[in-house]
Amino acid sequence: MSASPPIALAIAAHPDDIEFGMAGTLLQLQRRGWEIHCFNLSTGNCGSMEMSPSRTRAVRRREAQAAARILGAQWHAPIADDLEILYTVPALRRVAAVVRAVKPSIVLTHSPQDYMEDHMNTCRLAVTAAFAHGIPNFRTTPSRGPFNHDVTVYHAMPHGLRDGLRQAVVPSAFVNTTAVHATKLAALACHKSQQGWLDASQGMNSYLAAMEEMSAELGRMSKRFAHAEGWRRHLHLGFSATESDPLSAALGKDFIENKKYEAALRSSR
Repeated sequence: MSASPPIALAIAAHPDDIEFGMAGTLLQLQRRGWEIHCFNLSTGNCGSMEMSPSRTRAVRRREAQAAARILGAQWHAPIADDLEILYTVPALRRVAAVVRAVKPSIVLTHSPQDYMEDHMNTCRLAVTAAFAHGIPNFRTTPSRGPFNHDVTVYHAMPHGLRDGLRQAVVPSAFVNTTAVHATKLAALACHKSQQGWLDASQGMNSYLAAMEEMSAELGRMSKRFAHAEGWRRHLHLGFSATESDPLSAALGKDFIENKKYEAALRSSR
């Protein structure tokens, strides 16, 4: 019997967030035999100037499912509406249930510091749900049993590469997404409803161009790649017995550390 493939689960807030800043890394893992999953916590119901919330939910669900098909990812249904992703016990039980059902070795999620609360609350829920993966006395909704293998959490870059107080957020590592950039762009393009919304609400002239600009900037920061995604690895305590870096192990030459960031970490110990 062949061994099951390792699994990566991306947990983000809104239906286009994974495609914007995490999908390139998922695709690079998939190229190396990993099974990939996408879990957006919000329906995206507020993301329209023209459609009703119920209509927007339905449209954005179809767009998210289409994007997941392009990525070759398993899609998980949302659990909340826009601006209603809150760090509560009921929400945590539902996120933890998905983590236990998927049994990932890698969880990708938002930065703890970002420009909006949905992103940061999603990050908190993802981190705690991953922490609880092996705790049998924590109940999930629906009920799912714990699993015991290591889970490593990585945080994506915030939108604009800055936190809510305008301070720069620097990656600890870069993943080369150049070879999968076209697929990442095609998946993001599935979210057609967002062009007018983001232009009107956030002044984002083209969400596709904004993604390309951010990935190119991260590529320049890496000093090696044309397009990249940036990541910061969560502390391993409570998640794995020893410090592990499965992204580095899986991606090889398509993963490089930010040496200045890592040197600063070592000097602070």
